[in-house]
Amino acid sequence: MLQLEEAKGGRVTPEMRTVACSEGVDVEIVRERVAEGLIAIPANTHRGNKRVMGVGLGLSTKVNANIGTSGEINSLDSELKKLEAAEEAGADAVMDLSTGGNLRAVRAALMEKTHLCTGSVPIYEAAVVARQEQGAIGKMTARMILDAVRRHAEDGVDFLTLHCGVTREGVKLSEKRICGMVSRGGTLLAEWMKARGEENPLLAHYDEVLDICREHDVAISLGDGMRPGCLADSFDAAQIHELYLLGELTTRAWAKDVQVIVEGPGHVPLDQIEAQVKMMKRVCHGAPFYVLGPIVTDIAPGYDHITSAIGGAIAAAAGADFLCYVTPAEHLSLPTVEQVRTGVITARIAGHAADIAKGVKGSRKRDDEMSACRASLDWAGMFKLAIDYKTAHDIRVQGMSNDPNVCSMCGEFCTYKVRKEGVGNKR
Repeated sequence: MLQLEEAKGGRVTPEMRTVACSEGVDVEIVRERVAEGLIAIPANTHRGNKRVMGVGLGLSTKVNANIGTSGEINSLDSELKKLEAAEEAGADAVMDLSTGGNLRAVRAALMEKTHLCTGSVPIYEAAVVARQEQGAIGKMTARMILDAVRRHAEDGVDFLTLHCGVTREGVKLSEKRICGMVSRGGTLLAEWMKARGEENPLLAHYDEVLDICREHDVAISLGDGMRPGCLADSFDAAQIHELYLLGELTTRAWAKDVQVIVEGPGHVPLDQIEAQVKMMKRVCHGAPFYVLGPIVTDIAPGYDHITSAIGGAIAAAAGADFLCYVTPAEHLSLPTVEQVRTGVITARIAGHAADIAKGVKGSRKRDDEMSACRASLDWAGMFKLAIDYKTAHDIRVQGMSNDPNVCSMCGEFCTYKVRKEGVGNKR
């Protein structure tokens, strides 16, 4: 059963009903938008007992957390703890970006542990296998790349990041940049093309890629291999060249009943975000749009969870549907468990703020309930409604006032307390 094929045929799937129920949206609206490609429900047919996620027009903004081993730090136990932290913090999806150790075993362990919608990047595995078995990443072949795509699909991954829009022409355009190409998957393909003088195999064999995804109902997340890695490179010829190709690849995927998510930038100046999102949505026919950040300044390492939340809120308010979290470790190191948690919470705040701006059904309800709890000094109610219960509760306890009904910032001069009790005649 393919979500897109069923939707086009006028049939409602259990996954569509789940999305409609969780979002408070009429199920027929969900079906229509899946049929049009405006909503994607990544749900590999091999995965059972999974939490269904819908992403797209009219739905709440979703948050993805990237985890995974590296060649420098290869600890499955650590990544499982990060996975647990991401889930507890409220992530809607998780991507395995592992490049160290037995990648298939790592992927299997992570997917066994979580019910979240899961994504991955097959080109990483193809490159690691080439290095391990052939001695060099340059030994990677087109068949190895396609075989990696098939393995990930067969293993139950719900959405695959595939950098199909990276071309030899686009790579040449990127050479004028300050930071060049910063997408890891895009760079691997670019160097492969340079070495072999051939076109990107994910593009050259796109029909085969679609056939693999269709067989397992895997959603394609069309990777932004040309995303800008600094403000100066934003919205340049390389990025726009890839964007228009992604628009064509989107319609080709839909024609084969393959669901699509389109990935976007990167580092973007604040004043460009809304225009970029609206252009990308238009060029890619309204397909769900997934952004990394975007990061709005290049000079805040250690705080890029904040720079990305600023950009993410603006992007989502302008129409982006899916935020990839950024942690305080961005540009610096593999994130810790606590940094993963911080990244998810920060992205969720950005997404929620955007949902209020977009008028997503029910998005303001929780805020209004929080306001009522504040006005009545209902601390238990406030903690229950907070996006991050633990941090709010811990700060309250650590700075507890002598009067348990107020906070130590205002104490007896708390506005709610004064209004409730009046000033009286006490000296």
